[in-house]
Amino acid sequence: MSHALAEQSLTVPGALRPWITDIVAVSVAGALPEAFTHVPETATHLVVRAEGDARRDTLVVGPRTRASYHVDADKRVTSCVRLRLAPGAARALLGVPARDLVGRVAPLGGLPTPTARRLAGVLGDPETGELVPRLTQVLRGRLAPHVDPSRDRVLRAAVDALSTRRDRLPAHVRDVARELAVSERQLRNLFADGVGVSPKHFARIHRLRHVLAHAATAPWAQLASDSGYYDQSHLTADFRTLMGVPPTAFFTGRLPEARPCQAVRGL
Repeated sequence: MSHALAEQSLTVPGALRPWITDIVAVSVAGALPEAFTHVPETATHLVVRAEGDARRDTLVVGPRTRASYHVDADKRVTSCVRLRLAPGAARALLGVPARDLVGRVAPLGGLPTPTARRLAGVLGDPETGELVPRLTQVLRGRLAPHVDPSRDRVLRAAVDALSTRRDRLPAHVRDVARELAVSERQLRNLFADGVGVSPKHFARIHRLRHVLAHAATAPWAQLASDSGYYDQSHLTADFRTLMGVPPTAFFTGRLPEARPCQAVRGL
């Protein structure tokens, strides 16, 4: 995240929490560098972008399995609001499984479902301050909750168990499946539909993001141990696979060639 981007976390009303886990308003607070990086991400986001002339568009940004490096080709965007979808919420809100959104950045209204077009209309009209109340009103009254709550409970419990935290190592996929009384195949199917990536890749991405968040405050060997890697060499190999460069190159700015793209900053 560049220092030229200012973030403000917005309160997620209780009525939205079955679908939305995080809402952040991002605004330009200074001159932006030409190049920026998108690190791997397990969640699907909805992004409402505003340009200087008050024109708005709404995008769906799917999970990213690898890092990508961009040169900004669209300098008109002055702010955006990003809404992080809960595991399992993509089908209920957008009418498509999460696996169909992996690696995609697309207009929300362009998805081939009535629910996506309806949601694009809701998000595209109001000012930023009105967006959350309007969305709360519409989701409470017009969009049904998930069809199978038991599937969502299993999925969200698995997501929690496989996530990396500072005070707890992520569990192994086989142990999570056994604890939740499902087969590993069932767990993979749940993740494909509700998250978009496999349980194993979900855990890899969360370990990587933990490393990125804490690399400045811990020695590499300790960071590897705290993140659930077998040793530092395994951390380095996984980092290179997911980020395209080894850790030393990434943190000293020796990055892959950036490509022009109207990508969304701040994600």
